[in-house]
Amino acid sequence: MNENSIWRRIETYNHSRDPERLKLKYQAMQGDAFAFLRGTAHLFYEDWPQDSALNAAPPAWLSGDLHFENFGSYKGDNRLCYFDINDFDESMLGPCSLDLARFLCSLLVGAQTLGVEQAQAFQLCETFLDAYCRELAECKARWIERSTASGMIRDLLKNLKHRSRADLLRERTMHLHDGPILKTDGVKALPASTEERQKVTTLIDLFAARQQEPGFFHVLDVARRIAGVGSLGLERYVVLVYGKGQDRHYLLDLKYQPGSALQPYLSTPQPEWTSEAERVVLSQHRGQAIAPAFLSVITDGGRSYMLKELMPQQDRLHLRHWNGKVTRLYKVVKAMGQLAAWQHIRTSGWRGSAIADQWQAFGRQDAWRPVLLDYALTYSRKVRLDWLSFKEDLSSSQQMHGD
Repeated sequence: MNENSIWRRIETYNHSRDPERLKLKYQAMQGDAFAFLRGTAHLFYEDWPQDSALNAAPPAWLSGDLHFENFGSYKGDNRLCYFDINDFDESMLGPCSLDLARFLCSLLVGAQTLGVEQAQAFQLCETFLDAYCRELAECKARWIERSTASGMIRDLLKNLKHRSRADLLRERTMHLHDGPILKTDGVKALPASTEERQKVTTLIDLFAARQQEPGFFHVLDVARRIAGVGSLGLERYVVLVYGKGQDRHYLLDLKYQPGSALQPYLSTPQPEWTSEAERVVLSQHRGQAIAPAFLSVITDGGRSYMLKELMPQQDRLHLRHWNGKVTRLYKVVKAMGQLAAWQHIRTSGWRGSAIADQWQAFGRQDAWRPVLLDYALTYSRKVRLDWLSFKEDLSSSQQMHGD
């Protein structure tokens, strides 16, 4: 097999991941071209043209993996619910066009997943860019919560009002004679080894020792977490902690943070961080209006982890549920354009990012938009071809190894 084939590039990038969860990642990526796009941010950046005029766009603190399923609801550290960009694992300082191009590609590649025609997907791209540019021109960052949301986002946040932590605990735990344990159903979690449980408990204990209520973080159980597509196979855990006592336990998400997939392909000078988790956590703190509960950095020698409260998967907004009412879909994509702009505005002037005047000027220009749309359209076609190649090569590999 060609060493530069899509399969070899993917296999090389993922070689150090947990085999059990990596198999789940590849299964998800086989499903459709959008899932493939989600799982291959590294290919997107490897393929990005270094001589593109789009590289002259203002430097921004990028999400680094901006696609329409990386927006969702979460409970902030003020215990209110928000809708925002919710994935900063790949965050780096770079041309804002990278975030924009990846999002537009997600709409074009995901058209079939969303159940829209290609022409409608292109109109959604225009809607996103219109909203993004309007917010940059005004240059005032806002946020979306239940009282300010509309359409599908409002419905999502209203439903969250009726969901309690007890509901999540009933869904993710079971009770034995000596107390609650996590369910390891092979869908949302897998059993952790004794060594993994000990390691996670030690890390949480060290974190707890620096908190006002150390007993809150007393570890009751640990499991390997299954979530997302791009990060599947990385070291990640769901942790059940004591919280506030009987039936008031909490679930935490502890995730290893490697380097960003963007890093090898950026010429933009980067600030120094004490760890990769610090890069992610501070980018998220700065980029969101309100940070998720317990968002923190935990280090273990040369490895670093992001800690935050666990958010249930069903609290993501699934755009495919627009139920034939296309105006609902346009409203959501408009909101996503606003949120992308607000993130870039909030981080303006921070550690090398463009300042407000630059953002306003960029939002009022339009020469870059046709170039961006053309690239997104061209690359979305390549993604579909790469996905077909991946499926074929993965099938051959599985037959060879008897999987």
